[in-house]
Order: sequence, then C-alpha cells, then structure tokens
Amino acid sequence: MTKLSIVILNWNGAAMMRRFMPSVLQHSGDAEIVVVDNASTDDSLVLLTHSFPTVRQIVLDRNYGFAEGYNRGLRQIEAEYYLLLNSDVEVPSGWLAPMMEYMDAHPEVAACQPKLLSQWRPEYFDYAGACGGYIDSLGYPYCRGRVMGTVEKDEGQYDTVAPVLWATGACLLIRSRDYWDAGALDGRFFAHQEEIDLCWRLCSRGRGVVCVPQSVAYHLNGGTLPQGNPMKTYLNFRNNLLLLYKNLPEERLRHVMRLRRWLDALAALQFLLTLQWGSVRSVWRARRDFRRMRDDFRKDRDENLLHTVHSPAHGPSTFSLLWQYYAKGKKRYSQLP
Repeated sequence: MTKLSIVILNWNGAAMMRRFMPSVLQHSGDAEIVVVDNASTDDSLVLLTHSFPTVRQIVLDRNYGFAEGYNRGLRQIEAEYYLLLNSDVEVPSGWLAPMMEYMDAHPEVAACQPKLLSQWRPEYFDYAGACGGYIDSLGYPYCRGRVMGTVEKDEGQYDTVAPVLWATGACLLIRSRDYWDAGALDGRFFAHQEEIDLCWRLCSRGRGVVCVPQSVAYHLNGGTLPQGNPMKTYLNFRNNLLLLYKNLPEERLRHVMRLRRWLDALAALQFLLTLQWGSVRSVWRARRDFRRMRDDFRKDRDENLLHTVHSPAHGPSTFSLLWQYYAKGKKRYSQLP
C-alpha cells in the first residue's frame, strides 16, 4: 500500500495544472500524484499525458462534482493517507513533512491542513481555509485568520498547532481509514462545505482534526468558481442548511433553523439592495431545495447522532458570529469569545 497519495480533482482545469502542477511534482518527494478527472472537455488529459507523464490519471465518465468526484476517484486508490489538493494550489519546498510527521506521531488525529495563504497576496491568509476552521452557533464558518470577509495578514499569530472543527478541502490530509469509516464526503452536496460536514462527523466520533501551520501552501481562491457567482451562492446556502440538519443535536436544531430562516431572508434582501439578482434567486432556491431534500437526509442525521461520542470541543461555537462581527466590531479571530 502506498504511504501517501496526493489526489487532485480536475474539471477543465488545464490552465491551473499547467501553472501549479510543477510545484507539486517538485516538492512532494515520493508521494503518488493522482489526477481524478471529472470528464473534462478541455485539453487537461492531453496536457497530463505529454507534460506530466508520471501523474496517474483516473478518468470519470461525467462531472460528479467535488464531493462525489473525490469519492469515486479515492475508491480506486490504495494509500494510508489521502491528501486532497485543489488544482489551484502552489506548494513550496518542505510543505509535506510537518503534516506527515504530526499525523504519524498522533494516531488520535484523523485529518489536518497546512497554513493556507493567498496565492494572490502571500503575506495574507487564504479565505477558504487560513489556519483551520470553526462554525458559530448558527452555522456560519470562520477561520483562524479569516472572519466573515475580513482576512488577516499572516504575522505568525497562528503558528501553533491547534485543534479545529474543520480543515479546508483545498488541502486536506486525512487517513484513508477515517475517511471511509466516517462515511466519506457527501456526494449530494456536489461542492462547497462538504469538508466541514466530513470533519464535523470525525470530531463527533472522537477523532481529531488539526491545523499544522509549520506546513504552508498557497491557494488561488476562486480559481475554479469566483466569489459572487450565483451557483456558488446557491451551493453555500443550501449545503450549509444540510450541514446543520445532518449534524446539530436535536435540542439545538429547531431554534437554529428558525433563526436561519430570518437571517437568510436578510441576506437575500442585501443582495437585492445591491442589485445582485442572481444571488437573490440563489438564496430562495437554496432554501426551497433544502426543504425538498431534507427527508432524504433523515437517515444520515440519525446515524450521525447515534455515532456521536461527545460534542466537538471546538464547535459549533456558542456565540453568534454576525453579532460579534457587525454589532461589536470584532473582525479578527483573536478578538472572538
């Protein structure tokens, strides 16, 4: 069995692979590099064959999205560790060793991520994962280094290894056994927040998730689907509701869902006032589809609650991120309760 397989999911990402694959090949030692292709229609496979012949290709018959695309690819890979890596991530020399050493030394930890910095502005954290993530009492994600839309400059303030509720799917190192034991990524999410769902399940089952900031990677956030895209808005709103339904304890679920109904309406109003018509429709479509899909997730919810051995120590948080951010002006992770 291979020790480590670095697995890159691709869909029409030839330009990204041309730009970032050389750093992965150069700085990943003897790890197996695999590209799982979601039925690309660009020249991705031709590029891999001619420019990166040592990269293993797994070609799927259609675009299954991020979550199910990874599941179908990983079923064909035998390795102790998977490292799920976005095609728009650049890695420097020495990026792997701290994470691998930490995981080998801490069998109680199921998954970890590196410090993720912005490829656009390397002195700043990356929006998508920064130094590890949490969610607040109402389900809104935030990170060490990124709260709402405020991204901090990296000044070493989060350079300690820390337990987190979720590690970013842009660069996620996970034990293959834990990946499958926890139920893998939920393919019904298609894309966005599926890694939060998986990590929440791992934490609830008593397995650790951490950030190892001694490892560093650089993410071109929005390289595949930019901020403000109506589809991205739809997936984030719908999947966040599914995430909460699948994982929140019974005593919290009804209260949180009641509040989210009003908060999502306020978000739609904000999009309306800023003339983002596509995003307005996306919010309402997300809520409609959540209601339609909810019954299909009842079995998953029951199973998650059945396997919960304790409430995750690092989330959901007990405070409202919206209140802290907008009402109290606390815009850095270190300022939060």
